[in-house]
Amino acid sequence: MSQEPRRTPPHPTPRRRQLPTKGTTLSSRNTRNRAVRGPALLLLVLGLLLGLTACGSANGGTGAAAATGSRTPDTVDPLPGDPPAPQLPATAASADGRTATVTSADRIIPLNGSLAEIVFSLGLGSRVVARDVSTTFEQATALPVITQAHDVSAEGVLSLHPTVVLADRSTGPAEAIAQIRAAGVPLLVLDDAKRLEDVGPRIDAVAVALGVPDAGRQLKERTEQRISEARAALPAAGGDHPKVAFLYLRGSASVYLLGGPASGAGSLIEAVGGRDAGTAAGLSGDFTPLTSEALVKAAPDAILVMSKGLDSVGGVDGLLKLPGVAQTPAGLDRRIVSIDDGRLLSYGPRTPQVIREIAEQLHPKAAK
Repeated sequence: MSQEPRRTPPHPTPRRRQLPTKGTTLSSRNTRNRAVRGPALLLLVLGLLLGLTACGSANGGTGAAAATGSRTPDTVDPLPGDPPAPQLPATAASADGRTATVTSADRIIPLNGSLAEIVFSLGLGSRVVARDVSTTFEQATALPVITQAHDVSAEGVLSLHPTVVLADRSTGPAEAIAQIRAAGVPLLVLDDAKRLEDVGPRIDAVAVALGVPDAGRQLKERTEQRISEARAALPAAGGDHPKVAFLYLRGSASVYLLGGPASGAGSLIEAVGGRDAGTAAGLSGDFTPLTSEALVKAAPDAILVMSKGLDSVGGVDGLLKLPGVAQTPAGLDRRIVSIDDGRLLSYGPRTPQVIREIAEQLHPKAAK
């Protein structure tokens, strides 16, 4: 998920970046051109946000963001039938240039929610022995958490004696990944998933590494079919192709970011008949600090947010108080789309649900 020169952190977490602070503007040319780049930022702030206690329903929301009762339950849907029996050993190419040979899938640790979702959907959830903070679906909530924010604790992972660990390029810190590998634990790094086209290959990669390629093909086919069905069932937009801005919000830390073409949300926005406002405004990279100037240029017709992020700023009413939001077409219409944090950018078996929910909230009149 582009890279920029890293700042020296105050402690050994090399993937952590300094986040924009409250009052950051784009008044200077250097600031205007400096997008917040790299997958580490998105997953870091997502992990921190998921660690917060939910603040309740959105305050004063008059649109779909307030209709939380209609959201899909936070569960995964395993393949029907008996769980597959892993055929091992299996050797898989890691995205960081290494290889991983898995000889046992008895104790699996997926280091993010997207990967955990795939493992549970394959029917291997009973073999998972830990989770990270972004793994929030119901079947995994009893598992011990071995990350703080999005930083992996190598000691926590190794204390649970895993036989295989799954990660992606955003997982860190790098020292923790190296420590787990040095202990002799097979660790597979996957490419980050940021588009609908990434879902099938990601399922295949996990299934092959765990020795269940047939189950992987079934899950891939089922997921791709459900994505096609969800897109085919989209309500007729009547020529409405709104510009949608993806905002990352964490009110307690005054972190407010506007998504660009590499934020991971653009593919979902396009799938439901919208246009990514950040891309249309000429942004680059993953995110840029949210300012009045940036929003005026983006001029979104709708705003897409994670539900806990929306709660963190005080719901829809609080969101409208952020600089420039109330003056956008989205703010004037209170056209806010809110999706659960653990599912919005997972790009996995539950993505069809996400497509349906975004469409229903983005085109409420057409859906009736």
